[in-house]
Amino acid sequence: MEHFISLNDIKAPEQLLKKALNYQQHPLADHSLGKHKTLGLLFFNSSLRTRLSMQKAAANLGLNCLVLNVEKDSWQLEFEDGVIMNANKAEHIKEAAAVISQYCDLLGIRAFAQLDSKEKDYAETIINAFKTYASIPIINMESATLHPLQSLADWMTIEDNKPIHRPKIVLSWAPHPRALPQAVANSFLEWGQVMDADIVVTHPKGYELSEQFATNYTIEYDQTKALKDADFVYVKNWSSFKAYGQVLNTSSEWTIDAKKMAITNKGKFMHCLPIRRNVVATDAVLDAPTALCIQQAHNRVPAAQAVLAELLVQQEKQSNASAYNL
Repeated sequence: MEHFISLNDIKAPEQLLKKALNYQQHPLADHSLGKHKTLGLLFFNSSLRTRLSMQKAAANLGLNCLVLNVEKDSWQLEFEDGVIMNANKAEHIKEAAAVISQYCDLLGIRAFAQLDSKEKDYAETIINAFKTYASIPIINMESATLHPLQSLADWMTIEDNKPIHRPKIVLSWAPHPRALPQAVANSFLEWGQVMDADIVVTHPKGYELSEQFATNYTIEYDQTKALKDADFVYVKNWSSFKAYGQVLNTSSEWTIDAKKMAITNKGKFMHCLPIRRNVVATDAVLDAPTALCIQQAHNRVPAAQAVLAELLVQQEKQSNASAYNL
């Protein structure tokens, strides 16, 4: 694994899951793996779980950690080629990525969708630019279209709680007052390809996700019908993909409450957090013992640790191979 940007970067997802589950039980098993190495974390957007879990995972591996809030702590970056930089952008990605590569051994990037242009967001301009111009591994801490660290933690949580039978997982849209990206939902469906589960997607009409991620799944517009016999209910809002970035529906009819959870097969409730109580889901659902949100957040640490460890091991192999060739 040279980078961790999407599921496509991982040759053996099941082995990565196994490593993450092992770190769940033995967080300090490789406490010196990152000794004398530095992880850089660049945040173009706010974070709570991602920042803290990455720093905790880095500490468990002995990595030094440098954190930069790009919009507040550094020059604004230009990503376009051939542009005349006479406006508010003071530094180009070509120089910035090259410089950061001198200071860090690994680099995490968090940059949300702007929800103005579908083409720009789905081109993943920011994270792909760092991949192009940096000379170190890039880790996706949530990009415009994907959130693979969350998906790995979600997979761990499902493995921790799955029934004996092949589980049914429902990915349900829920209302939200703001327009949110599709990254978490996209990513969960991408990783759903390697999960041993039946996944159903439910949402109002107009909220269909990109065919790139949702093509191989059953889409059910009747939420009640979708929830029947579900073992897991993963709830997340996303704005419209077709009417890009728009909020088309704020109806509380899609809010998850105890009555809806009663339709399930004693289903577990999942959400990546943060969550707006009594908008996305009710207090009764979130405070019930069947809510797995905090466990999902806990699993962000071993998930991140597994990714960092894989990248560090790969770096060491490449370094040894280069030394041998000399």
